[in-house]
Amino acid sequence: MHQFSELVFRSTSFMLGVLKEVESKVIEQLQTSGLTVLVKNLQMIQLHKAITAIGMFSLFESILQDGLACRNGFDEAKKILNQSGNNDLNNRFEDFICAINVLKHGKGRSYDTLVAKSSILSFKIKMPGEDYFDEGDVSEISTLIEVNDEFVLACVRLIEEVSEKIRTERPDFFF
Repeated sequence: MHQFSELVFRSTSFMLGVLKEVESKVIEQLQTSGLTVLVKNLQMIQLHKAITAIGMFSLFESILQDGLACRNGFDEAKKILNQSGNNDLNNRFEDFICAINVLKHGKGRSYDTLVAKSSILSFKIKMPGEDYFDEGDVSEISTLIEVNDEFVLACVRLIEEVSEKIRTERPDFFF
C-alpha cells in the first residue's frame, strides 16, 4: 500500500471536488425552488465532510498504533513530536485530536479544552450558548466544530506533517 498520508490527501481532494460540484448544482436549483430535499442535500454534504474528518483521523490513529506497536497511536505520535522538538506541530495535532473528539462525543474535556483556547484556534468552535455558526445557513448541521473544506484540508495537511516527522525520527517505519 502507498503511504496513508498520500492516499488520504488524494481521496479527500477528490471527495471535496465532487461535493463542490454537487453543492453548486443544488444551490443553483435553490434559486428557483425551496424543496426540502435540496436543503437536505446541502446538509448531507456538510455531514459527509464531518464523517470524512472523523474517519481519516480514526484510521490514522489505527495506522499509528499498528506501525508504532503501541496501545495509543496518538499518544505515541505526540511523544515522538515532543522528543524531536516539534512542539508547535504537537500543539496543532492536539487541537485537532480534541476537535475530532468533540465531533465524535460532543461536550466534555476536549470541548472545554478548545473553548479555553478558542481565540487562537485555526478553526471555529461553537461557544457555550451559541446555537449556530451562521444563523440562516440552511446547510448547517448540528456540530460543535465547524467542518468546512478548510477544516477537512487542515486535517489532511496535519496528517501529512505528523507522518513526515515520525518518518524522520523513525526511518524504518513506513505508513
